[in-house]
Amino acid sequence: MRYGVLVGLLLSSSAVMAEEIGEVSTVFKWLGPNDKVVVEAFDDPKVQGVTCYLSRAKTGGIKGGLGLAEDRSEASIACRQVGPIQIVEPLKEGEEVFKQRTSLVFKSMQVVRFHDRKRNALVYLVYSDRVIEGSPQNSITAIPIMPWPKAEAQ
Repeated sequence: MRYGVLVGLLLSSSAVMAEEIGEVSTVFKWLGPNDKVVVEAFDDPKVQGVTCYLSRAKTGGIKGGLGLAEDRSEASIACRQVGPIQIVEPLKEGEEVFKQRTSLVFKSMQVVRFHDRKRNALVYLVYSDRVIEGSPQNSITAIPIMPWPKAEAQ
């Protein structure tokens, strides 16, 4: 039974894949890749016209190179309207938009979405959790749902 849960945790991943935009090295490592900050982008799968940019720490060294290191919990997020906003499916409050494993088994970073109907805005929260104990480290961003200017005919 426990083996099945472990395999499920290892294989579970969000359908949304992040595209790496760039990275900067923060700590030189003699063996294996350097520690770095990675900037990634992903589109909200249920809201067309929204792209989120995520920066997060990635641990290097031998363990990091082999995928055995645990990445730090700190992350930052900025979501922007990049086209006309169209909600393609009903939204659930606190719905997971993106999830990425940050350790071999027990830790992940997640982005969840809230719809602030009163202010007509979408709110995105990034945080890290662990099977036993999560982290209060988080970052938040909001996008007002605004009309997108139409392109003028040339």
